[in-house]
Amino acid sequence: MKKLILFIFISGLAVFAAACGTSDASGDKANGDSGKSETLTVKHELGETEVPKNPEKVVVFDYGTLDTLDKLGIDVTGVPQSSTTPAYLEKYASDDYENVGSLKEPDFEKIAEIDPDLIIISGRQSSVYDQLQELAPTIYLGVDTTRYMESFKENLATIGKVFDKQDEIDKELEAVEQSIADLKEKAEGSNQNGLIILANDDKISAYGPSSRFGLIHDVFGVPAVDEGIEVSTHGMNVSFEYVVEQNPEILYVIDRGAVVGGESSAKQVVENDLVKKTAAYKNDNIVYLDPNYWYLSGGGLVSVQEMVNEISNSIK
Repeated sequence: MKKLILFIFISGLAVFAAACGTSDASGDKANGDSGKSETLTVKHELGETEVPKNPEKVVVFDYGTLDTLDKLGIDVTGVPQSSTTPAYLEKYASDDYENVGSLKEPDFEKIAEIDPDLIIISGRQSSVYDQLQELAPTIYLGVDTTRYMESFKENLATIGKVFDKQDEIDKELEAVEQSIADLKEKAEGSNQNGLIILANDDKISAYGPSSRFGLIHDVFGVPAVDEGIEVSTHGMNVSFEYVVEQNPEILYVIDRGAVVGGESSAKQVVENDLVKKTAAYKNDNIVYLDPNYWYLSGGGLVSVQEMVNEISNSIK
């Protein structure tokens, strides 16, 4: 009888222990699943999106964001290799990354095949946002050029939250902001005015404050030679007579052909007999900005810093 009671008691303990073990295991599993499925709501220009924390498979259509993720050591899965990749991000044109189409024409089938955890877009993909959202959580992280630095910081804050990189971003951003403050002081001290033009084959367009490249004036502090330039994504169509009439002390040139067509022709087009009459030419102050940063990317931790460096070097 005593043996029977002892047997029942031991068996009961075993069942209890097994039950506890099962409970703990399921709890750990639940916690594990909970960690994996942790999400946050991201507010962006096109709406609100529920995004997984620390997504593993990320498709990126915005080169400024790609620039930032690369700087932070965050892996991506797919990029638009059918469009020109900035030279300093050329590793993303390799077979190590999936080709998800072009900036203007995403490859929806390839994206569906990848089944990403997150898609990051900007202006050129905004028209297909709803279609991309059906494939995976999609957020817009393009820079608003009318409020460049505020928009830039907001995008960085979003990246910091999604990928748990806020401390690193704060450190990088502090360095960028300090260099901008130094540049602004330098620009305001020199009081040299500037004009920004985009060279596209034999045509040129001008950009002023609040435009695509307007941070040169709005943020960096270089006075605009013409405050009335029409704000447009493609710039205001102008002639070389206009450039001579404005007579800028610094002429900033962004050569679209160098990164889109693969051939640089801006120098021979821009430095013609008319432009040679300007103060910029006479003072050897025609500055050819790197279109990889200014035209293709922009809004990234690397590109913004390089933009600061180029403008700082242009002020004598």
